[in-house]
Amino acid sequence: MMLRLLTLLLALGGLTMAPVPGQAEPLRIEIDQGVIEPLPFAVPDFVAETPAAAEVARNISRVIAADLAGTGLFREVPKEAFISTITSFDSPVQYADWKAVNAQALVTGAVSKDANGRLNIKFRLFDVFSEAALGDGLQFGGSEASWRRFAHKVADQVYSRITGEGGYFDSRVVFVAQTGPKNDRKKRLAIMDYDGANIQYLTDNSSIVLAPRFSPTGDRVLYTSYESGFPRIYQLDVANVGRRALDEQPGTMTFAPRFAPNGNTVVFSLSQGGNTDLYTLDLASGNRQRLTSAPSIETAPSYAPDGQRMVFESDRSGTQQLYIMSAGGGEPQRISFGKGRYGTPVWSPRGDLIAFTKQYQGRFHIGVMRTDGSEERLLTASFLDEGPTWSPNGRVIMFTRETAGAAGTSALYSVDISGRNLRKVGIEGAGSDPAWSPLLP
Repeated sequence: MMLRLLTLLLALGGLTMAPVPGQAEPLRIEIDQGVIEPLPFAVPDFVAETPAAAEVARNISRVIAADLAGTGLFREVPKEAFISTITSFDSPVQYADWKAVNAQALVTGAVSKDANGRLNIKFRLFDVFSEAALGDGLQFGGSEASWRRFAHKVADQVYSRITGEGGYFDSRVVFVAQTGPKNDRKKRLAIMDYDGANIQYLTDNSSIVLAPRFSPTGDRVLYTSYESGFPRIYQLDVANVGRRALDEQPGTMTFAPRFAPNGNTVVFSLSQGGNTDLYTLDLASGNRQRLTSAPSIETAPSYAPDGQRMVFESDRSGTQQLYIMSAGGGEPQRISFGKGRYGTPVWSPRGDLIAFTKQYQGRFHIGVMRTDGSEERLLTASFLDEGPTWSPNGRVIMFTRETAGAAGTSALYSVDISGRNLRKVGIEGAGSDPAWSPLLP
């Protein structure tokens, strides 16, 4: 099927600094076509202001560069091309040397480490062609164990100042880690940095787990477990890995949970007597409310960011399609009318788009559409792509891709909402069912 590229992809305005008289306009990225030329940038190794900080200073600069280059909007100028070196955080920038290697943005920084192992990081961003700093430099610090988070925070600041959009690097992803052959997969919940680093396991592999979902504050995870032999919803505390079952009702099966934006309510599917409908559960009181009542399967609910509406999938029309209704229930309105079957809808954190899985003519796609069902665009196509999740800024979608055949494996991929920059997430082993956290506090 034809993939339509999003025109006017980003309405990226000016930066935080006004033009300097007699100089060029401040650095900016403006995307008004489906194909863009990535902006060249340079990140010299951060200066180690204490000898003990030398290695972590290099590592921080490399993670910043990887974050920016990984967006597809930026292209790193290789260090071998550098003419200037940065030996002091306060030294004047030799703009002519950076112009000569076509670096349009320059990120410099310094790291120090005290006797207790705490780091202090500071950085600046420069527009090389305007010969100006873009905003004030930032300084922060903390435990050396958090050095990757510090790198992601710097990259978020750089990304935001150049694009005018919120960042997404300082975030985490919860997913289902898989081991073993395709016909005997062992599955357990795991959490990682957005780029696949720092994987930690939250459950063992003694039972099947599915579809984890973060709370709006990122401190809790909902998921479905088959440890009782039937699907049941659990809530897990990320910090201490404590968990509890939710809404245990004899003779029912519960699955596909998701938090409401207030973090106090959970919407989920409940199956009883061969019928599957949507319910909400108040976590404090335990009160349950039925939202749908139809002889069809209603599942995969997802709230709008304001909590007023939700999107879900249903086969009430005879095929799997997407519907929107009030968060309190009511008559749903169908929004998917293209050829094929639609499922796993997820509302963008911006509120403007809904991501979904589409099956058509033997292929699976990740796509997006407006909340009224208009402007449908398919971003991917493969043997099996499914289960989209949004980055915190609503610019990137992560999903599961499974390869065909008895030896096929599941892996995590990401793609820009333009359909550009399809990338495999670098994790060890197989993975599925990703769910992106909000930005970390």
